[in-house]
Amino acid sequence: MEGKKENILISKEEIEKKVAELGSRISKEYEGKNLYVLSLLRGSFIFAADLVRHITVPTKIGFMTTSSYGHSEVSTGSVKIVNDIPDNIEGFDVLIVDDIVDTGITMDFVVNHVKSLGASSVNCCVLLDKPERRKVDITPNYCCFQIPDVFVVGYGLNYGDYYRNVPYIFNWEEK
Repeated sequence: MEGKKENILISKEEIEKKVAELGSRISKEYEGKNLYVLSLLRGSFIFAADLVRHITVPTKIGFMTTSSYGHSEVSTGSVKIVNDIPDNIEGFDVLIVDDIVDTGITMDFVVNHVKSLGASSVNCCVLLDKPERRKVDITPNYCCFQIPDVFVVGYGLNYGDYYRNVPYIFNWEEK
C-alpha cells in the first residue's frame, strides 16, 4: 500500500512454533476419534496445510468455501456457501479450521451447518482470534494467537486477493 510500511505483528518463526504446538495438542485430544479437518477456503489453506502436517492421528481432510468479505476489510455480515463440503461427514468429529474469527458470524454459520449434517462433534480452530469484534457468542476451541482489532494480512489472509503468500502476519502503518 502506497505511503505505508509493513508492521510485522507475528513472525514466521512464532507462527511455526504455535502451529506445531497446536498440532500436537489436537493429536492428543483426538486420539481414537474419527477426525475430519474442514478447511475454510481460501484464507485458511496455508494454516490448515501446516497444521495437518503436525497432526499424528488418522485425519480426513475436506474444504468448504464461504464468502462474507468480498474485497473489503470488514465482513458484510451475511455468509454464503460458495462450495459446500464434498464428503458425508455424518459420524465424524469435525474440526473446522479458519484463518481468523472476528465477528464470529462465519464460524457460527459453519458450525451450525456442520452440525446439521450429522457430525458427532464440532470444534473450531483458528490461527487468529479478534474477540473485540465479536457479534455472536462463539469462542474458538483452539487458537494460535489473539490479536487486537486491526486489519491484518499474510499467512493466508489477503487484501484484494494478494498477500496470502507472505509467511508472517502484518498490518500497515504510516511511513
